[in-house]
This record gives sequence, C-alpha cells and structure tokens, in this order.
Amino acid sequence: MSAGEKHIVRRGESADGTFSLVVTPESAGWGYSSLRVLELPAGGSASFATGEDEMVVLPLSGSCSVECDGETFEVTGRRSVFSRVTDFAYVPRDAEVTVTSAGGGRFALPAARATRRLPARYGPAEGVSVELRGAGQASRQVNNFCNPQTFDADKLIAVEVLTPAANWSSYPPHKHDEEREGEARLEEIYYFEVDRDGPAFQRVYTSGPGREIDVCAEVRSGDTVLIPHGWHGPSMATPGYDLYYLNVMAGPGTERAWLICDDPAHAWVRGTWDDQEIDRRLPLTTTEEKV
Repeated sequence: MSAGEKHIVRRGESADGTFSLVVTPESAGWGYSSLRVLELPAGGSASFATGEDEMVVLPLSGSCSVECDGETFEVTGRRSVFSRVTDFAYVPRDAEVTVTSAGGGRFALPAARATRRLPARYGPAEGVSVELRGAGQASRQVNNFCNPQTFDADKLIAVEVLTPAANWSSYPPHKHDEEREGEARLEEIYYFEVDRDGPAFQRVYTSGPGREIDVCAEVRSGDTVLIPHGWHGPSMATPGYDLYYLNVMAGPGTERAWLICDDPAHAWVRGTWDDQEIDRRLPLTTTEEKV
C-alpha cells in the first residue's frame, strides 16, 4: 500500500449490508467525522441508531421519509447530485431513525460525534445557501446546507461542491489541522461523484512535521478520500465530466467554525480572481429539478 492509498476508500471497499460506504471515526483513526451511504431498493427501509453521532439524511438520488423522535419528515430529494439542490433531514445523537424510500435511492449520512442533543428537523432546499466561489477555471458552486452560518448543529459541518468540467476546486490548497488564531482543527471526508462516471483527481500533501500525507489519485463515483491533516487541493474535474463532492468536517474545537489557512506558496492565486469572471456555466444546479 502506498503512502496515499491508506487515505482512500474505493467504492464498495467498506460496504456493510444496505450501506455501500461506512466511514466511522474508529475506521478512519480519528475522533469526530463520519459518513455512511445508504442504498435502498424501491419500497426499501432501514432502521438504525445514531448513538453518539448527529447526522443529516441527504439524498444523493431518490426521495425518502425519515422517522425520528415521533416525527416523520418527507424529503423530496432529487434525481441525482447534478440535477438539483436537495432538501434534507437532521437527526440528533441518541436517536432511533428509520429511512424509507418508495422509489428507492441513495442517501448520504454525514455525521459527527456530538456532545449536545438538538431537535430532529427538516431542512428545505430553499433554505440552502448556494455560493459561487472562485473565478475563471477555479469557479465552483458550494451548497452550504449544514455550515455554521446556515444550519444549527453541535459539531457537524457539511457542504456540497460542484465543479464544472475542466475546472479546479478546493483551490488554492488549504488546511485546517491546528487550533490557532484563524484556523480550526477539523477532520475532513471527501465523497465523490463524477458525471457519467468519468475520472477526477484529488491532491493532499504534508503540512508539517507529524502531518505527513501524500495523495495524488484518480477518483470516481463512490470513492472517498480521508483527510486527517495536511494541505488539500486541488480537486480536479477533467474535461467533459462535471465533478461533485460532499465535504464532511468535525473536530474538537468548542466553536463550530470552518477556519482555514491557505498554502503560502499558492495563496496569491486568490488575488487573480478579481479580474476574472465566474464561470458562466454556474450554478450547475438550483432548487428546480433539471428536465
């Protein structure tokens, strides 16, 4: 196994029953962030306990109903991650949850070890803040469905990023592996889907002594990259293939905040965006389902 392969979970490698992906703090070797992907056939249902984790039920494809704490949330979902901005449901720690899908589908369960128990609730698609970030070939769309500014949670930070074909995102390379002024310590999961099942690429590299990591890998739909530390970026969409990834973050800080530090060697790139337009293909998705 290469130095980078231990940080890559290939599609199907961690499947467990109805879950096609299972990443827990224990399997990742860290303390807070986790992700499961639940696959249900038409009429299928799955029940599980959240334990110490708060979670979001986020449709990747299909719709579902989510039962938790005596309430049922009807989640409209979407045809695919490239077809619309989706609604979702939040479920707290120490809960029993049942997810049922009449038509079948795939549902991401980004999660974080939580110290507080918040109410279960529904997140409408219209409440998701859609941000167009960067410019030129570094243009991308960020769906801020569960970040500190848009949705209340204890530890969990989760967003979706859509990168048009041939663009770079997660750029300039940045890190969040130290607790200090202007930076938070956050473990991060990248879960990828690529339009038409094409190839994409991800880079992660060492940010200092004791934080050795070296990933430069092709990724395809269903692949996952674990980032315990280090500079990460770019995420590279290849020509002809739009790129989606789900970012899941959590850490030990008392403040729930996404605070990053750019790699000083590449931070200057941000200054070039002032004179460039945002890619006119963006936004790739809105709250309206594409025909």
